[in-house]
Amino acid sequence: MGINFDLNDLQAFRAVAELGSFRKAAEAVNISQPALSRRIDKLEQALGVRLFERTTRSVTLTTVGRVFAPSAEQLLDDLDVALLGIRDVSSSRMGHVTIACVPSVAYYFLPAVISTYRRRFPRIRVKLLDSSANDVLAAVMSGEADFGVSFIGSQDAEVEFKVLLQERFVAACRRDHPLANKKRVTWNELYEYEYVSVDKTSGNRLLLDQALSAVAPRAPSVCETRHVTTMLGLVEAGLGVAAVPSMAMPGRDHPVLTSVPLVEPVVKRRVGIVRRRGRPLTPAALEFHKTIVETKRGGAVGADTAEIGASSKSKRRVSR
Repeated sequence: MGINFDLNDLQAFRAVAELGSFRKAAEAVNISQPALSRRIDKLEQALGVRLFERTTRSVTLTTVGRVFAPSAEQLLDDLDVALLGIRDVSSSRMGHVTIACVPSVAYYFLPAVISTYRRRFPRIRVKLLDSSANDVLAAVMSGEADFGVSFIGSQDAEVEFKVLLQERFVAACRRDHPLANKKRVTWNELYEYEYVSVDKTSGNRLLLDQALSAVAPRAPSVCETRHVTTMLGLVEAGLGVAAVPSMAMPGRDHPVLTSVPLVEPVVKRRVGIVRRRGRPLTPAALEFHKTIVETKRGGAVGADTAEIGASSKSKRRVSR
Protein backbone atom coordinates (compact mmCIF):
# COMPACT_ATOMS: atom_id res chain seq x y z
CA MET A 1 0.00 0.00 0.00
CA GLY A 2 1.36 3.42 -0.94
CA ILE A 3 2.29 6.07 1.61
CA ASN A 4 -0.18 8.95 1.51
CA PHE A 5 1.84 12.20 1.59
CA ASP A 6 3.07 14.62 -1.03
CA LEU A 7 5.68 17.26 -1.80
CA ASN A 8 3.84 20.00 0.08
CA ASP A 9 3.93 17.91 3.24
CA LEU A 10 7.69 17.42 2.93
CA GLN A 11 8.23 21.14 2.37
CA ALA A 12 6.15 21.90 5.46
CA PHE A 13 8.21 19.42 7.49
CA ARG A 14 11.49 20.94 6.32
CA ALA A 15 10.33 24.46 7.15
CA VAL A 16 9.28 23.53 10.69
CA ALA A 17 12.47 21.51 11.25
CA GLU A 18 14.66 24.42 10.17
CA LEU A 19 12.78 27.26 11.84
CA GLY A 20 11.58 25.50 15.00
CA SER A 21 8.26 27.31 14.80
CA PHE A 22 4.94 26.55 13.12
CA ARG A 23 4.23 30.27 12.76
CA LYS A 24 7.55 31.05 11.08
CA ALA A 25 7.31 27.94 8.91
CA ALA A 26 3.83 28.89 7.74
CA GLU A 27 5.11 32.34 6.76
CA ALA A 28 8.07 30.76 4.93
CA VAL A 29 5.87 28.51 2.76
CA ASN A 30 3.14 31.15 2.38
CA ILE A 31 0.22 29.28 3.96
CA SER A 32 -1.82 29.70 7.13
CA GLN A 33 -0.61 28.12 10.35
CA PRO A 34 -3.63 25.75 10.57
CA ALA A 35 -2.97 24.59 7.00
CA LEU A 36 0.66 23.91 7.85
CA SER A 37 -0.35 21.97 10.95
CA ARG A 38 -2.66 19.83 8.82
CA ARG A 39 0.23 19.04 6.48
CA ILE A 40 2.43 17.94 9.37
CA ASP A 41 -0.40 15.84 10.82
CA LYS A 42 -0.94 14.22 7.43
CA LEU A 43 2.75 13.38 7.11
CA GLU A 44 2.94 11.95 10.61
CA GLN A 45 -0.18 9.82 10.02
CA ALA A 46 1.23 8.55 6.71
CA LEU A 47 4.52 7.56 8.34
CA GLY A 48 2.90 6.28 11.50
CA VAL A 49 5.27 8.23 13.76
CA ARG A 50 5.50 11.56 15.54
CA LEU A 51 8.07 13.84 13.92
CA PHE A 52 7.86 16.77 16.35
CA GLU A 53 7.55 17.29 20.07
CA ARG A 54 5.22 20.27 20.60
CA THR A 55 4.89 22.43 23.68
CA THR A 56 3.37 25.86 24.13
CA ARG A 57 6.85 27.38 23.88
CA SER A 58 8.82 25.24 21.46
CA VAL A 59 8.80 22.72 18.64
CA THR A 60 11.62 20.17 18.43
CA LEU A 61 12.28 17.12 16.29
CA THR A 62 11.72 13.73 17.86
CA THR A 63 14.44 11.09 17.53
CA VAL A 64 12.61 9.66 14.51
CA GLY A 65 12.19 13.18 13.13
CA ARG A 66 15.94 13.81 13.32
CA VAL A 67 16.57 10.57 11.44
CA PHE A 68 13.95 11.42 8.82
CA ALA A 69 15.09 15.02 8.23
CA PRO A 70 18.15 14.23 6.02
CA SER A 71 16.08 11.88 3.86
CA ALA A 72 13.37 14.49 3.39
CA GLU A 73 16.01 17.08 2.50
CA GLN A 74 17.56 14.72 -0.05
CA LEU A 75 14.18 14.02 -1.66
CA LEU A 76 13.52 17.74 -2.06
CA ASP A 77 17.04 18.37 -3.39
CA ASP A 78 16.70 15.56 -5.93
CA LEU A 79 13.48 17.11 -7.18
CA ASP A 80 15.21 20.49 -7.43
CA VAL A 81 17.95 18.90 -9.53
CA ALA A 82 15.35 17.53 -11.91
CA LEU A 83 13.81 20.99 -12.25
CA LEU A 84 17.12 22.64 -13.10
CA GLY A 85 16.73 21.63 -16.74
CA ILE A 86 13.31 23.23 -17.05
CA ARG A 87 13.20 26.82 -18.21
CA ASP A 88 11.47 29.64 -16.34
CA VAL A 89 11.26 27.94 -12.95
CA SER A 90 13.67 30.27 -11.15
CA SER A 91 11.01 32.51 -9.66
CA SER A 92 9.10 29.58 -8.15
CA ARG A 93 11.96 27.45 -6.85
CA MET A 94 12.11 27.10 -3.10
CA GLY A 95 14.85 25.96 -0.79
CA HIS A 96 17.69 27.29 1.28
CA VAL A 97 21.44 27.73 1.16
CA THR A 98 23.85 28.22 4.05
CA ILE A 99 27.21 29.85 3.44
CA ALA A 100 30.01 30.18 6.00
CA CYS A 101 32.30 33.14 5.36
CA VAL A 102 35.04 35.11 7.09
CA PRO A 103 33.82 38.64 7.95
CA SER A 104 36.55 40.38 5.92
CA VAL A 105 34.97 38.88 2.79
CA ALA A 106 31.37 38.99 3.94
CA TYR A 107 31.03 42.67 4.77
CA TYR A 108 31.43 44.37 1.40
CA PHE A 109 31.67 41.55 -1.19
CA LEU A 110 28.89 39.11 -0.30
CA PRO A 111 26.01 41.64 -0.14
CA ALA A 112 26.34 42.13 -3.91
CA VAL A 113 26.35 38.36 -4.40
CA ILE A 114 23.29 37.85 -2.21
CA SER A 115 21.44 40.70 -3.92
CA THR A 116 22.00 39.16 -7.37
CA TYR A 117 21.08 35.72 -6.11
CA ARG A 118 17.86 36.93 -4.49
CA ARG A 119 16.76 38.61 -7.71
CA ARG A 120 17.14 35.29 -9.51
CA PHE A 121 15.74 33.05 -6.80
CA PRO A 122 13.49 35.16 -4.54
CA ARG A 123 12.00 32.17 -2.72
CA ILE A 124 15.33 30.59 -1.74
CA ARG A 125 16.41 31.63 1.73
CA VAL A 126 20.06 32.52 2.32
CA LYS A 127 21.73 31.99 5.69
CA LEU A 128 25.15 33.53 6.19
CA LEU A 129 27.47 32.31 8.94
CA ASP A 130 30.06 35.07 9.28
CA SER A 131 32.77 33.76 11.55
CA SER A 132 36.45 32.90 11.90
CA ALA A 133 38.28 30.75 9.38
CA ASN A 134 38.34 27.89 11.89
CA ASP A 135 34.58 28.15 12.35
CA VAL A 136 34.04 28.36 8.61
CA LEU A 137 35.96 25.12 8.16
CA ALA A 138 34.10 23.43 11.01
CA ALA A 139 30.71 24.47 9.58
CA VAL A 140 31.62 23.00 6.19
CA MET A 141 32.93 19.75 7.66
CA SER A 142 29.87 19.26 9.89
CA GLY A 143 27.44 19.99 7.06
CA GLU A 144 26.04 23.06 8.81
CA ALA A 145 27.15 25.10 5.77
CA ASP A 146 26.88 24.04 2.14
CA PHE A 147 30.31 25.55 1.53
CA GLY A 148 32.57 28.25 2.88
CA VAL A 149 34.41 31.32 1.61
CA SER A 150 37.72 31.79 3.36
CA PHE A 151 41.47 32.20 2.94
CA ILE A 152 42.39 29.10 4.93
CA GLY A 153 41.93 25.47 3.93
CA SER A 154 43.17 22.39 5.77
CA GLN A 155 45.57 19.48 5.52
CA ASP A 156 42.58 17.19 5.90
CA ALA A 157 42.16 15.10 2.74
CA GLU A 158 38.39 15.57 2.99
CA VAL A 159 38.71 19.36 2.55
CA GLU A 160 38.86 20.95 -0.89
CA PHE A 161 40.06 24.54 -1.18
CA LYS A 162 39.54 26.03 -4.64
CA VAL A 163 41.12 29.44 -5.04
CA LEU A 164 38.92 32.18 -6.46
CA LEU A 165 41.29 35.11 -6.36
CA GLN A 166 44.37 36.62 -4.78
CA GLU A 167 44.19 39.92 -2.93
CA ARG A 168 46.83 42.17 -1.46
CA PHE A 169 46.96 43.93 1.87
CA VAL A 170 46.44 47.69 1.73
CA ALA A 171 46.76 50.55 4.17
CA ALA A 172 43.31 51.65 5.30
CA CYS A 173 43.10 55.26 6.43
CA ARG A 174 40.81 58.26 6.56
CA ARG A 175 40.79 60.54 3.52
CA ASP A 176 42.18 63.36 5.67
CA HIS A 177 45.15 61.24 6.84
CA PRO A 178 48.69 62.09 5.57
CA LEU A 179 48.97 58.66 3.89
CA ALA A 180 45.79 59.09 1.88
CA ASN A 181 47.45 61.04 -0.96
CA LYS A 182 50.31 58.60 -1.48
CA LYS A 183 50.41 56.17 -4.43
CA ARG A 184 51.96 53.47 -2.25
CA VAL A 185 53.06 53.07 1.34
CA THR A 186 55.80 50.90 2.81
CA TRP A 187 55.13 48.93 5.96
CA ASN A 188 57.74 50.98 7.78
CA GLU A 189 55.92 54.17 6.76
CA LEU A 190 52.63 52.71 7.95
CA TYR A 191 54.09 51.94 11.37
CA GLU A 192 55.29 55.52 11.80
CA TYR A 193 51.66 56.37 12.60
CA GLU A 194 49.34 55.08 15.26
CA TYR A 195 47.71 51.89 13.98
CA VAL A 196 45.17 49.24 14.95
CA SER A 197 45.63 45.52 14.38
CA VAL A 198 44.00 42.12 14.66
CA ASP A 199 44.96 39.95 17.62
CA LYS A 200 46.98 36.73 17.66
CA THR A 201 43.94 34.48 17.25
CA SER A 202 43.46 35.85 13.73
CA GLY A 203 44.57 34.02 10.61
CA ASN A 204 45.37 37.40 9.07
CA ARG A 205 47.67 38.13 12.00
CA LEU A 206 49.56 34.86 11.48
CA LEU A 207 49.91 35.55 7.77
CA LEU A 208 51.25 39.05 8.39
CA ASP A 209 53.64 37.99 11.16
CA GLN A 210 55.20 35.45 8.81
CA ALA A 211 55.44 37.83 5.86
CA LEU A 212 56.77 40.76 7.93
CA SER A 213 59.42 39.02 10.02
CA ALA A 214 61.95 41.66 8.88
CA VAL A 215 59.66 44.63 9.62
CA ALA A 216 59.55 45.86 13.19
CA PRO A 217 56.83 48.35 14.24
CA ARG A 218 58.19 51.27 16.27
CA ALA A 219 55.43 50.80 18.85
CA PRO A 220 52.55 48.43 19.69
CA SER A 221 49.18 49.01 18.10
CA VAL A 222 46.81 51.35 19.89
CA CYS A 223 44.09 48.70 19.80
CA GLU A 224 43.65 45.04 18.84
CA THR A 225 40.44 43.45 17.56
CA ARG A 226 39.39 40.04 16.31
CA HIS A 227 37.56 41.33 13.25
CA VAL A 228 38.94 43.24 10.27
CA THR A 229 35.58 44.98 9.94
CA THR A 230 35.94 46.29 13.50
CA MET A 231 39.38 47.61 12.63
CA LEU A 232 37.88 49.60 9.79
CA GLY A 233 35.38 51.13 12.22
CA LEU A 234 38.25 52.20 14.44
CA VAL A 235 40.11 53.67 11.48
CA GLU A 236 37.00 55.57 10.42
CA ALA A 237 36.73 56.93 13.96
CA GLY A 238 40.24 58.34 13.66
CA LEU A 239 42.07 55.98 16.03
CA GLY A 240 44.78 55.14 13.51
CA VAL A 241 45.56 53.37 10.27
CA ALA A 242 45.39 49.62 9.57
CA ALA A 243 46.64 46.94 7.21
CA VAL A 244 43.63 45.09 5.80
CA PRO A 245 42.87 42.77 2.87
CA SER A 246 41.71 44.81 -0.09
CA MET A 247 38.39 42.96 -0.30
CA ALA A 248 37.49 44.21 3.18
CA MET A 249 37.57 47.84 2.02
CA PRO A 250 34.37 49.68 1.07
CA GLY A 251 33.93 51.11 -2.42
CA ARG A 252 35.96 54.03 -3.73
CA ASP A 253 33.03 56.35 -3.18
CA HIS A 254 33.14 55.89 0.59
CA PRO A 255 33.06 59.40 2.12
CA VAL A 256 35.60 58.71 4.88
CA LEU A 257 37.76 55.65 4.17
CA THR A 258 40.30 55.07 1.45
CA SER A 259 43.18 52.67 0.89
CA VAL A 260 46.75 52.77 -0.41
CA PRO A 261 48.72 49.73 -1.67
CA LEU A 262 51.30 48.44 0.80
CA VAL A 263 54.78 47.58 -0.48
CA GLU A 264 58.18 46.43 0.72
CA PRO A 265 56.99 43.74 0.87
CA VAL A 266 53.74 43.20 -1.05
CA VAL A 267 51.72 40.79 1.09
CA LYS A 268 48.91 38.80 -0.50
CA ARG A 269 46.41 36.17 0.55
CA ARG A 270 44.32 33.70 -1.44
CA VAL A 271 40.56 33.62 -1.06
CA GLY A 272 38.65 30.57 -2.14
CA ILE A 273 35.77 28.16 -1.77
CA VAL A 274 36.04 25.60 1.02
CA ARG A 275 34.07 22.39 0.43
CA ARG A 276 33.96 18.92 1.87
CA ARG A 277 35.40 16.66 -0.79
CA GLY A 278 32.93 14.22 -2.29
CA ARG A 279 29.84 16.06 -1.04
CA PRO A 280 27.86 17.43 -4.00
CA LEU A 281 26.32 20.86 -3.68
CA THR A 282 22.56 21.18 -3.53
CA PRO A 283 21.02 23.01 -6.51
CA ALA A 284 20.47 26.12 -4.39
CA ALA A 285 24.09 26.07 -3.21
CA LEU A 286 25.37 25.40 -6.72
CA GLU A 287 23.55 28.46 -8.02
CA PHE A 288 24.98 30.56 -5.18
CA HIS A 289 28.46 29.29 -6.02
CA LYS A 290 27.94 30.33 -9.65
CA THR A 291 26.80 33.78 -8.54
CA ILE A 292 29.96 34.25 -6.47
CA VAL A 293 32.12 33.40 -9.48
CA GLU A 294 30.12 35.73 -11.74
CA THR A 295 30.34 38.60 -9.26
CA LYS A 296 34.08 38.12 -8.88
CA ARG A 297 34.57 38.15 -12.65
CA GLY A 298 32.41 41.26 -12.88
CA GLY A 299 34.97 43.21 -10.89
CA ALA A 300 32.99 43.69 -7.68
CA VAL A 301 35.99 42.61 -5.61
CA GLY A 302 38.08 45.67 -6.36
CA ALA A 303 41.20 46.60 -8.25
CA ASP A 304 43.68 45.03 -5.83
CA THR A 305 42.62 41.46 -6.50
CA ALA A 306 43.58 39.00 -9.20
CA GLU A 307 41.94 35.78 -10.39
CA ILE A 308 43.68 32.50 -9.82
CA GLY A 309 42.41 29.38 -11.51
CA ALA A 310 43.93 26.86 -9.18
CA SER A 311 43.16 24.57 -6.28
CA SER A 312 45.28 24.10 -3.20
CA LYS A 313 45.28 22.94 0.40
CA SER A 314 46.40 25.22 3.16
CA LYS A 315 48.93 23.76 5.56
CA ARG A 316 47.43 25.40 8.61
CA ARG A 317 44.13 25.52 10.39
CA VAL A 318 43.81 28.84 12.12
CA SER A 319 41.11 31.34 12.90
CA ARG A 320 40.29 34.50 10.99
